[in-house]
Amino acid sequence: MSKVTTVFICQSCGHTHSKWAGQCESCNAWNTLVEEVVSTPPKSLKQETGHKSKSFRLEFTDLTTKEEPPDRVMVGVNEVDRVFGGGIVASSVTLIGGDPGIGKSTLLLQIAARMAKNGLSSAYISGEESVHQIKERAKRLKNNDSPVALAAETDLRKILSALRSNKPEFVVIDSIQTLWSEALGAAAGSVTQVRACAAELTRWAKKTGAMLVIVGHVTKEGTIAGPRVLEHMVDTVFYLEGERSDQFRILRSVKNRFGPTDEIGIFEMAAQGLIPAKEPSALFLSDESDQTGGVAVFAAMEGSRPMLIEVQALVSKSVLAMPRRSVVGWDTARLAMLLAVLETRCGIRIHDKDVYLSVCGGYRITEPAGDLAVAAALLTSLANTSIADKSVYIGEVALSGSIRPVGRMDQRLSEVERLGFECAIVPKGSPKSMSGLNVKQIPKLADLVDWIVPGGPDG
Repeated sequence: MSKVTTVFICQSCGHTHSKWAGQCESCNAWNTLVEEVVSTPPKSLKQETGHKSKSFRLEFTDLTTKEEPPDRVMVGVNEVDRVFGGGIVASSVTLIGGDPGIGKSTLLLQIAARMAKNGLSSAYISGEESVHQIKERAKRLKNNDSPVALAAETDLRKILSALRSNKPEFVVIDSIQTLWSEALGAAAGSVTQVRACAAELTRWAKKTGAMLVIVGHVTKEGTIAGPRVLEHMVDTVFYLEGERSDQFRILRSVKNRFGPTDEIGIFEMAAQGLIPAKEPSALFLSDESDQTGGVAVFAAMEGSRPMLIEVQALVSKSVLAMPRRSVVGWDTARLAMLLAVLETRCGIRIHDKDVYLSVCGGYRITEPAGDLAVAAALLTSLANTSIADKSVYIGEVALSGSIRPVGRMDQRLSEVERLGFECAIVPKGSPKSMSGLNVKQIPKLADLVDWIVPGGPDG
């Protein structure tokens, strides 16, 4: 017989405790331990060690064995297929997270409708909305004529029974935190329920070859709620990012066993739902032509896609004993380092000034290659001047003041040239020339100061 025990499980990290405590000893979170009843299966396989039966024999293969690539199904939406790595793989399990109201259900209903119109049997199972609500959303999205099977259910046993009998090829579960299994005594949304329900659904998808997409809630820190093992057991993990007040959404891949990670798809929220954005590379550039300084453009890389990002800076005289440092879309610690390099290595007095830095469009720069663009925005704001030609800045600034080279420079410069920019300021050792684009190499940050600030640091 199975043994029933009571444990205390952290709802933040999934760590198990034998008794209640105010703080989890694993993740140090407070008041996250919840009492749950778990059952331990009996040990019925004592004879496994040294067993001679063929059922326990493990078959090995080597790296030289040729395997056919997995079958992929194209959704027909370029931005979606890009993030998946060229289409959705059969027998794959995808986890999509995002803030409430960001558009997860809208995007997945559109994908399910597109798959159904392409001839695949699709099912959309919601534990948060009724069938009537899903139909009303489909009507707003102009997809109410799509043959998608709809259901509103939270009982895992009923869901698996329906999936085994109907055998859909594409399934959406919205969301995993609403499902529960009567075999477990824990409440719906608890770590035990989330882990068990996700494992059962994953096992079904791997066995039947169906494509499964699971929606996951996120915590206030922006990560998917529930145990970390949830992200480990699925094949792909996507995040839908963006601000509710902004019309653009970014579908970002953070894990993909069948394609590249860090790939993004950009969508625009419209009356018809989420539609692929036009000219994604120039999406975060403004149309202002009479800049007075404090603006620089950076060519970032998101997966295989180059993105041109506008960085804005404002440097003003401070009346406070401790000048302000306000940053949006960049690392605050990296800004402090760059200001120290400008002052120490280039002689720019900036410690007594307020500095405001913002990356346009809600985008966040995470790669060090944006250092040079931030420095250019700060210097043009400080000098109250703008560069005459359309320039792009790419490079990492070292503590010594030198400009370090960055990867994928050819792809960045090709996109810069395609979008009509005239000049690219890059580190030494980068491609020297491109047709229609003036490539200016600088070895040190001081060279940028001499070029932007009239008369040099003291000008």
